[in-house]
Amino acid sequence: MTKGFKSITDIIKNDEAFEQVRKISKDYNVVEEFNLIFPDLGKVAQPVKVEKKTLFLKVENSVWRSELNFKQKIIIEKINKYFNEQIIKSVRFVSK
Repeated sequence: MTKGFKSITDIIKNDEAFEQVRKISKDYNVVEEFNLIFPDLGKVAQPVKVEKKTLFLKVENSVWRSELNFKQKIIIEKINKYFNEQIIKSVRFVSK
């Protein structure tokens, strides 16, 4: 590549002006890839959104909410490890 020119990929990955776009993209990826990270939870929990590093999970019932609440730390760690950065700090459970 010619000196002085940057690829679009480099600009999007590094330019400060795209910080919000990168954040929204990461949040979206958590929701989109949740079932890849947790294939066994698909029947009882569905990601709704990520807002301010909080993952909102829609759960099948109060029993599952309670069970997943106990495993909240594991869920957070597994997501952050999958993306290799701290994207999620907490999980909130919502009923169907």
